Amino acid sequence: MEKKKNSVGELLKFAGGHKFFVYASWILAGISAVLAMTPFYFIWRLIRAVLAVRPDFSRTAGELKLYGWLAVGSAVLAIFVYVCALMCSHLAAFRIQTNLRMKLMRHIMSLPLGLVEKEGSGKIRRIVNDSSAATETFIAHMLPDKVVSVVTPVCLVAMMLVFDWRTGLLCLLPAVLAFLAMSSMTGKKMRDDMAKYQDSLETMSNEAVEYVRGIPVVKTFGQSVFSFNRFKAAIDGYEKWVVAYTKSMMRPMILFTLATQSVFAFIIAAAYILGGKGISETLILNLLFYIILTPVLSTTLMKIAYSGEASMILSDALKRINTILSFEPLPETETPKMPADSSVEFSDVVFSYEENKKNAVDGISFEIKAGQHVAFVGASGSGKTTLAALIARFWDVSRGSVKIGGVDVRDISSKELMNEVSYVFQDSKLLKMSVLENVRLGNPSAKRAEVLDALEKAQCSDIIAKLKDGIDTVIGAKGVYLSGGEAQRISIARAFLKNSKILILDEATAFADPDNEEKVQAAFENLSADKTVVMIAHRLSTIVNADKIFVLAGGKIAESGTHGELLAGGGLYAKMWNEYNKAAEWKISSDRNLTEVEK
Repeated sequence: MEKKKNSVGELLKFAGGHKFFVYASWILAGISAVLAMTPFYFIWRLIRAVLAVRPDFSRTAGELKLYGWLAVGSAVLAIFVYVCALMCSHLAAFRIQTNLRMKLMRHIMSLPLGLVEKEGSGKIRRIVNDSSAATETFIAHMLPDKVVSVVTPVCLVAMMLVFDWRTGLLCLLPAVLAFLAMSSMTGKKMRDDMAKYQDSLETMSNEAVEYVRGIPVVKTFGQSVFSFNRFKAAIDGYEKWVVAYTKSMMRPMILFTLATQSVFAFIIAAAYILGGKGISETLILNLLFYIILTPVLSTTLMKIAYSGEASMILSDALKRINTILSFEPLPETETPKMPADSSVEFSDVVFSYEENKKNAVDGISFEIKAGQHVAFVGASGSGKTTLAALIARFWDVSRGSVKIGGVDVRDISSKELMNEVSYVFQDSKLLKMSVLENVRLGNPSAKRAEVLDALEKAQCSDIIAKLKDGIDTVIGAKGVYLSGGEAQRISIARAFLKNSKILILDEATAFADPDNEEKVQAAFENLSADKTVVMIAHRLSTIVNADKIFVLAGGKIAESGTHGELLAGGGLYAKMWNEYNKAAEWKISSDRNLTEVEK
């Protein structure tokens, strides 16, 4: 019980000035539970009055009318008070959910971007949406019901024992059996099972997001869902767990349902046991009263069962929310400094991801002068993307330092660092909003004319021309979608508008078709003017004019120099260049043969 109190107390921290509504909902729910019992008392009085005057019912018509209206009036009043309780609980629930989501999003925004990528957007989205929604459901509905489920049994027991304690005790027997069955389904085992259930949903959500992102690959190579083994394994694991859990709950749930629905059988038994040789008027009165009253007991037991499950869901939701809140944000310096220029310097930098024992970057030192264009190349896992991420401070280095304009990135405020660095990702991130709003993310204060200028410089004129509402067209709405290359050019327009001194291009032409690639390259040429540019590239043809190329292997710099110097050296880069040209020649030959076949 302590855990439940702590959970509610933890939620009330987010209620702010709406905490009063939570307490008001408890009081009103308790009053409504008491009022909901009063119609049964008036019904009992009505039945007694009828039995007392039978068969001449005309003698008590006024009394019957009075008790009837009192029963209806108290029932309506109970409903009204309960609706007021729900209104108060909903006002508090919406405020708590809003504050909780705002706190979560603010905290997530302060976390290293690398950590967010590692945890998975599907998992984080589910915690922000579903776990916070669980708190709203609990406060808005389950909390008033929990009060009702406590007050109602107390009133019921009191009424059952006052009117006829012997019949009352017999009617309480199924309640005891139902409670025992419910206890076997709750407790520590159910808490553990609920956690496993939420884990499996979380895993499925995360893998589903990854699968949707990979659909272009699936369609290109004619594969199916089974090619995504992790997604299929997540579905299979969920199915296996749910079936096993359902079977384990089958017997106690049957016993619980049987007990809650068998109250009438106990009333019949009471009639036989207590009736003896004859049926008295008082016995008939009490039996009729209990036949009317006992269904409330079954409903109350069901509410208790569901409120217990809701408490466990809430406890698990708060645990997941606290997991996100427990992640440490990147520390902010108390004395921020301004970089002198757009130069970048790595000094004996070491970095490793938590799950890997091996260093992703191992003792790297180099310098990029302001305005210089450099490229990182190497095999997958060589450390290219990690190096670029460290410049933008997606992570903090384990050892050494990364400096921009002579200032350690840890000594630059996060806002200023984001102003200094633009990052164009391999997979462009466009939101479901208008082109104008998507581009304006680079500079929220930019005017419409400035956005149009940025789009023109990013070679987006043809994209805007084909959209019905131009730059006001909402991407992702009413079937409006952009290709990978087109989305990339919109992202470049965003970078134009931001106009940072340092530009990081992470394999930015990866999803572009030949026509789009040409326009993307032209956009990059415009964007790169007078900027320090860091390119991560697999297409070596895109970096031949770079001022310097760093070749990485195993988290270290294997060699560096211009394209010509590296080819003359005959090292790793020269080998990569030869293999790249062979692959390009094979592709050209294949395309030529395909054209001839089509002819």
